[in-house]
Amino acid sequence: MGHGPEHNMKNYFNRQIMHGAPWARRAALAGALVAGLLATGCGSSRPGFTQTGQGSYYANKFRGRPTASGAPYRPSQMTAAHNTLPFGTRIRVTNVRNGRSVKVTVNDRGPHVAGRIVDVSGKAARRLDLVRAGVVPVRLEVIRAAPRGGSR
Repeated sequence: MGHGPEHNMKNYFNRQIMHGAPWARRAALAGALVAGLLATGCGSSRPGFTQTGQGSYYANKFRGRPTASGAPYRPSQMTAAHNTLPFGTRIRVTNVRNGRSVKVTVNDRGPHVAGRIVDVSGKAARRLDLVRAGVVPVRLEVIRAAPRGGSR
């Protein structure tokens, strides 16, 4: 065990990383970065996919404006914006500070602010008790994948 060609190549690569080959360090860093992205997920729409980060909500000025899916934004509906989940994906968003959660349907792209993972509608924001704070730590979980043929 550990003496085949794969073992020798692994040892060679590790020696290059440890002893100064710049290309090897860059390759190792790139590999670690890709592994990290895969581990945290890029927006899998499979049930059970989870993500944590900051959540916020839509301002009322967006009322009636078309979302990325084409549907108008309606603050009274239970909807959300996510950058990668397909439209129609049903997610549970939980306010980590107070444990309140809501189920919403992704129908828009966003949020367009670094560090935020979801924007919810006004109704969902009130139920999560995040209106006053504006931005809170959240956990989201996919509970139902988008119907087949749903667009990204």
